[in-house]
Amino acid sequence: MSYYYKLGEIPHKRHTQFRQPDGSLYEEELVSSIGFSGIYSLLYHKNPPTKVSRVGEPEPYEVKMPEKAPLLQTHLNTSGLKTTGKDYLESRWTLLKNKDCSMAICIPEERSMDYFYKNGEADEIVFIHDGSGTLISQFGSIKVKAGDYIVIPRTTIYKFEWDKGPLRLLVIESNNPIETVSRYRNEMGQLLEHSPYCERDIRPPEELVIDDKKGEYLIKIKKGGYLHNYFYEFSPLDVVGWDGCLYPYALSIHDFEPITGRIHQPPPVHQTFQSAGFVICSFVPRLYDYHPDSIPAPYNHSNIDSDEVLYYVEGEFMSRKGIDRGSFTLHPGGLPHGPHPGTVEKSIGAKATHELAVMLDTFGPLYVTEKGLEFSDKNYPMSWKE
Repeated sequence: MSYYYKLGEIPHKRHTQFRQPDGSLYEEELVSSIGFSGIYSLLYHKNPPTKVSRVGEPEPYEVKMPEKAPLLQTHLNTSGLKTTGKDYLESRWTLLKNKDCSMAICIPEERSMDYFYKNGEADEIVFIHDGSGTLISQFGSIKVKAGDYIVIPRTTIYKFEWDKGPLRLLVIESNNPIETVSRYRNEMGQLLEHSPYCERDIRPPEELVIDDKKGEYLIKIKKGGYLHNYFYEFSPLDVVGWDGCLYPYALSIHDFEPITGRIHQPPPVHQTFQSAGFVICSFVPRLYDYHPDSIPAPYNHSNIDSDEVLYYVEGEFMSRKGIDRGSFTLHPGGLPHGPHPGTVEKSIGAKATHELAVMLDTFGPLYVTEKGLEFSDKNYPMSWKE
């Protein structure tokens, strides 16, 4: 994250003696990104974070890719899914993937986790399509709800406690740090006045959750195609304080302020996050263009350098037919795409849109996984025929 934050008790100077009530030292831990060159935080534990009681057998946890990857406009319709599994991890079905990132649908039946999870190789964004609950990590707790993007830096140890009711999640993993958009920031890292969101909209951890009890605590660590099972005699929630710029946070898509103009605005005005291999954009309710001859529907365009995915959240999607809530569309580089027949004329004169969608634009080819092919609409590539 781009601004400094702290919670709990910390010493006056970093890397100095900080003692517990019994006289022993608190254990300092640096959590840093991009080696020692990126953002970081310092955490103070009651127990050594290196002290493992035992290591269980690793469980295979990898994504299967098909042998062939045809160049096709693609619609993955997951709207009819009621669940993807019982557990938070087993129910993460990765549908799209490349060397930089992946996208998964996740509809778990269980509302609590009896273990903690750590992604040892990727930052994550969990977008809550339906549901509400609490993210609990060693950085503290965050109340989350439908419409929230939850940004979770790699190595964060966390679990979710979900409320009763419908639950549907979109999970994006990134092999590089997920950041706020550089063109929205000044040289000091503060979000600029014309940014579509600001620091007030970002919700960091609210309070520490400290667990002093002894027992057996399981942390499942994702790394190299496996879930590695690490057991500790103490909870990872033994942090009494921390400070820095690296921590999980939430940002609601409903707090993203759209940028509009007299004529149709290009997708970069919707950009919300960036990473080395992709960007994430938010399409939110907004006024349409106000030039007297404007055409609200997007123009045909060819993606030369990127693949474009739209995940449809809510509303009527003006330029698409046959799209449902929970659909994914993939428009790959090398093929032009645009509004479906009849939607351009129909859009003229419209004053506003009430759609919600999350867009992922990658700078390398994005492929449909074997699991993703199960939801492929075979008719979609021909859907531009009259």
